[in-house]
Amino acid sequence: MPAGVAIVFALAFCGLFTALAMFIGPKATNPEKLKPFECGSEPIGTPRGRYSVKFYQVAILFLVFDIEAAFMYPWAVLYNQLSRSPTGAVSIFGFAEMLIFVAILVVALAYVWRKKAIGWE
Repeated sequence: MPAGVAIVFALAFCGLFTALAMFIGPKATNPEKLKPFECGSEPIGTPRGRYSVKFYQVAILFLVFDIEAAFMYPWAVLYNQLSRSPTGAVSIFGFAEMLIFVAILVVALAYVWRKKAIGWE
């Protein structure tokens, strides 16, 4: 119930300030303001141009393989804690955990490479 009330208040707040901006905000329009602007020069072509699917594919693969660095940092910070059993003895749990993670990524990279999904022609 409290979450629902908070959502209702947030939507009302957004609606109120959007309406205020529309009705009270400045409306000084002139032909110069309505012209398209792109880095100080006239735009070339349509802004709705199509990108190749290859662009999106490479972007998603970059994100997948780049995120691994974000997962490796916390692992490196907590490596000593992961490599100790509750009794204080040294274990290989922390190292094995990262080996499995990297092995999965290597298999995924090999698959993507074999399918020629990365790289530009």
